Amino acid sequence: MQRILEKRVVPVAVVENAADAVPLAQALLRGGLDIIEITFRTAAAEQCIRLITQAFPEMLVGAGTILTPDQVDLAVAAGAGFGVSPGLNEKVVFRASECGLPFVPGVMTPTEIEKGMELGCKLLKFFPAESAGGVKALQAYASPYAHTGVKFIPLGGINVTNAPAYLALPLVAAIGGSWITEKKLIKEQRWDEITRLAAEAVKLAQGK
Repeated sequence: MQRILEKRVVPVAVVENAADAVPLAQALLRGGLDIIEITFRTAAAEQCIRLITQAFPEMLVGAGTILTPDQVDLAVAAGAGFGVSPGLNEKVVFRASECGLPFVPGVMTPTEIEKGMELGCKLLKFFPAESAGGVKALQAYASPYAHTGVKFIPLGGINVTNAPAYLALPLVAAIGGSWITEKKLIKEQRWDEITRLAAEAVKLAQGK
């Protein structure tokens, strides 16, 4: 999790073809990002995680959109370094804890935030960020929750334009960047463009 706190940007990728996994990771590394979240929305996800971790041991590879305990097992077997879910499913969080997989559950409301904290999750995914109130919502959450040490990774509707406003919030540990690894860019194998977007995101995270 320290790697996420340092980089402050987590590229989120939906990869349809496992053959694109290694070139995608390579493109991100060239742009200065050694983190990626591969979502379990495609049949290729498990293989993508395995291929990237084997090709680039230095890269922190997460498994996203984990909805069931079985997917936790698949992610761990593939070599995932952390897991993320869109919501807060206790069974999934418990299974991740049993497997020793650092886990970031999704929350949107104060009740869900407190449930996540109760389950021992101090890093929470704020989703869907823009639809759920965006920066203003997170600013409001600072008053009751900042002193607890809880941090958020907002995702959903974040792009190069509004990313700086999120990154400026002390409550935000990092942002989820699906714009860096758009499905269309991956499908068209536009690796140079992904490298450019990754480098741009790194500069944003550094406040440049």
